Amino acid sequence: MEKDIILKIENLSKQYRLGVVGTGTMGDDLKRWWANLRGKEDPFLKIGDVNNRAIKGSSDYVWALKDINFEVQQGEVLGIIGKNGAGKSTLLKILSKITSPTTGSIKSKGRVASLLEVGTGFHGEMTGRENIFLNGAILGMTKKEITDKLDEIIEFSGCERYIDTPVKRYSSGMTVRLAFAVAAFLEPDILIIDEVLAVGDAEFQKKAIGKMQDISRQGGRTVLFVSHNMAAVKSLCTRGILLENGRIKDIDNINKIISNYLLMNSDSSAEWKREVETDSELFFDRIYVSNSDSKITNQIASGEDFTINIFLNALNNISKSTVSIKIVNAEGIAVFTTSLHDFDNDFEVIEKGNYELIANISKNILIPGSYNLVIACFISRTKLFDIIEDKISIKIEDLGVNKRDLDREGFVVPNYKWDFLKLE
Repeated sequence: MEKDIILKIENLSKQYRLGVVGTGTMGDDLKRWWANLRGKEDPFLKIGDVNNRAIKGSSDYVWALKDINFEVQQGEVLGIIGKNGAGKSTLLKILSKITSPTTGSIKSKGRVASLLEVGTGFHGEMTGRENIFLNGAILGMTKKEITDKLDEIIEFSGCERYIDTPVKRYSSGMTVRLAFAVAAFLEPDILIIDEVLAVGDAEFQKKAIGKMQDISRQGGRTVLFVSHNMAAVKSLCTRGILLENGRIKDIDNINKIISNYLLMNSDSSAEWKREVETDSELFFDRIYVSNSDSKITNQIASGEDFTINIFLNALNNISKSTVSIKIVNAEGIAVFTTSLHDFDNDFEVIEKGNYELIANISKNILIPGSYNLVIACFISRTKLFDIIEDKISIKIEDLGVNKRDLDREGFVVPNYKWDFLKLE
């Protein structure tokens, strides 16, 4: 491998037989044995369905992973995201050498530590202190190395009061705190983490993410991180892999990967129309997004104005109602909300009838990425008439116009005026 490449995956695939262990029959085992004896390919590798849990397949064999290829540089924090069943955990189990691949190769340098499930490698009857030594030994550490780090591990875990209590009496949150502290402070060259931080509270998650950043930036160690918490993935990772049905769908910088993941998991589009009747007296009939050319689309170029068109139906005269639009980013954070309140356009009385509302969103407001719209009509703090969410999405496309702004942090793109004065 190249000097700065710490992990290299080539043509990695994993096949499982559904419903049973092994091939399930002596006949199939004999076929595999005979093929291996003659130096031939496993005959069962030629069959198998794609790893899509949502559909019924025609084969008893399924490819949990298929033709996975990627490289990881030393010191890189790589995010691996995808739907449930996409193959994330299978990939990490193979990298952790818990299970072996069906085909392909893995080349790595240094010691690997993994946190794949809460309590993995812990013995319930042993105390927290004893489990630190047990888990450290499993990770390949000497007793002296563990002893030197013991106080730091206990302090970071926040379990000092219970450190001499059997782990079977720990909560799942305490267990994962201790397990993470062991893996992080025993300084592996590659740290693999699969969703376990979701068990911890907000304070511990922040602490753990900070520790992983220190491991990468200061220690030059590599982290592979799997999570459905997009805020954590974005704050920690620089590059990402998007898995779908056991295959790599995309490898790119983490912002683009999160954006593609959001679109892949959304059934929203540029236009919504009411299909189900409602008994509300004020409701939406139709909503759509259009670009600066008045084309209905949710693909908006960065630096382009766009509009949100809302068709409203009032069955009665209604006092003091308003309409709002909330724009939510990939991490589920509200970037901003705009409403008729902004320009004192509250209806003192909205009369019975049909209306079209047009919200003009200026360019250079949103950074490139994917967003969902939440649109509601209501009387403030009193009554909600109708709300549409997870039905309309937009994607702000970076067309390379402002290349120096590609790594801009934050949620919005303020268009402030700067003065550049040269002093003598």
